[in-house]
Amino acid sequence: MATIVVRHDRPPVRREKLSLTVIAHQRLMLMLLLIMGICAILVMRLVWMGIASGGRDERNGSLAGLPPRADIVDRNGVPLARMMDAYAISVRPDKLISDPSELARKLHEIFPDTPQQEFYAKLTGKGWAYLRHRALPEEVAAVNALGEIGIEFPREKERFYPQSTLAAHMLGFAPVRNGAVYSGGMGVEAAFNDRLVDPARRGDPLVLSVDSRVQGALESELYSAMMDQKAKGATGVVLNANTGEVVAMASFPVFDPNKLGADADARRNNVVQARYELGSTFKPLAVAAAMDAGVVTSMGKLYDATAPLAVGGYHIKDDHPLGRWLNVPEILIHSSNIGTARIADEMGSGPMQKVYRSLEFDRRPSIELKERFPTLWPVDWGRITNMTVAYGHGIAVTPIHLASAYAALVNGGIWRPATLLKRNANEVPQGRRVFSAATSARMRQLLRLIVMYGTGKTADAPGYRIGGKTGTAEKPEGGRYSHNANITTFAAAFPMDNPQYVVVSMMDAPQGSSKYPGVRTAAYTSAPVVKQVVTRIGPMLGILPDQRRDVDISELMPLLSQDTGEE
Repeated sequence: MATIVVRHDRPPVRREKLSLTVIAHQRLMLMLLLIMGICAILVMRLVWMGIASGGRDERNGSLAGLPPRADIVDRNGVPLARMMDAYAISVRPDKLISDPSELARKLHEIFPDTPQQEFYAKLTGKGWAYLRHRALPEEVAAVNALGEIGIEFPREKERFYPQSTLAAHMLGFAPVRNGAVYSGGMGVEAAFNDRLVDPARRGDPLVLSVDSRVQGALESELYSAMMDQKAKGATGVVLNANTGEVVAMASFPVFDPNKLGADADARRNNVVQARYELGSTFKPLAVAAAMDAGVVTSMGKLYDATAPLAVGGYHIKDDHPLGRWLNVPEILIHSSNIGTARIADEMGSGPMQKVYRSLEFDRRPSIELKERFPTLWPVDWGRITNMTVAYGHGIAVTPIHLASAYAALVNGGIWRPATLLKRNANEVPQGRRVFSAATSARMRQLLRLIVMYGTGKTADAPGYRIGGKTGTAEKPEGGRYSHNANITTFAAAFPMDNPQYVVVSMMDAPQGSSKYPGVRTAAYTSAPVVKQVVTRIGPMLGILPDQRRDVDISELMPLLSQDTGEE
């Protein structure tokens, strides 16, 4: 029997089909790789664009949504300057459908501070032009209601000063146009421009030393006095006597940094941009210099003030001559030019110049502001000059010079530069010694005596222990001194048993107040302003009135006569 084996042969594999499958797989993989590569490239591109745009944003002032310019706040965080999105109003003359002259008239009705002719010139110009920067919403609505398609309302970044004119001279201004913030024009905006636009610091506000509450009180009292006395201007400073921080700084006339006008005089900060012969406010400085020089060794030392002092063809006189010999406290209480001149003459020019230079009366004031005027320092410091500068004539300095000098006079004798930045305890500069601690202590007694019994009586605020000195000087006009216009000053500190703040008030050409009509001396024009200011700002600064405390002046009282002085 035969066995038959049957073999099932495999069907042949078609090579064409295998090749197509491999090719399809390869193409799919290649496509996936291409897609992944493209995605990687896109991701890298996006990352690069983000970095690059960040760099551009940093340069253009909009990094991470930060404002192009940092805010400015007072020492308590109250905003004084900040960036905001505002409306502007612009025109495309070629698209106007209204009569330009009639449109200019209507625009002038909405914006009466802009002449109708100025609007007409822009409406008929050849190109795009601004009609208004920083327009209020109601103004935008009024212009929009005119129905003019050629007028547009672009949104722009603007520098806004929410406190209006408050501290305007200190803050200055920073013009903003077309969304680009230009450098500050003056004040803090100019002095700290690099800090304000620094990309790394724009998110943090610049903190100033000023207290907006104190600033408001100072401005209010100065303005009221200026109007009451029909004065041409008024100036004031509140300075921390121990740190040099400017707590308030005011100058009148004033301007609104939100609406810059053409009046350059209104933008002049007289605290640092005007120099004055400050008269008798220099007398305590001269007496303090003589004490440290070893010339005045006793408060009871007498000086001849019986008659005018003749020197080199000139006669030094007292405004209210007593016709007798005066001791040191009486010279200051009665503001004797003769007595002060005799002290300076005995001391000589060397010690006087040394002290005045230490107080920086020979240079621009030490403060961050760029608009600082140089002083008028005597070219020839002879005998007569040495005698006159002792009572504030023949030398001219700024009010901030005087405030810093009085701080050194009462704080223990240490001069420190003034600053507009808030200082922490560990940031206060060491300063330099100008007066000895003993002399400073004595001057605190003498300044308090002047307010209690002398020319500063109108500045005495019960419980605040104010001490200070008046100064009345004829105003130089046209190369000569005017007999009808005075610069009146009162430089003070409080509380005198532990001085914390210096307050300086100054009136330009006062005509007399309603309470003291026709009287134009510092005792009745500037001194009352200090009284009002201290009464208002004392509680704000944590200094409450206390009539149980005062400077111990018992050892000086036997030296005083019963007559009092006024200046």
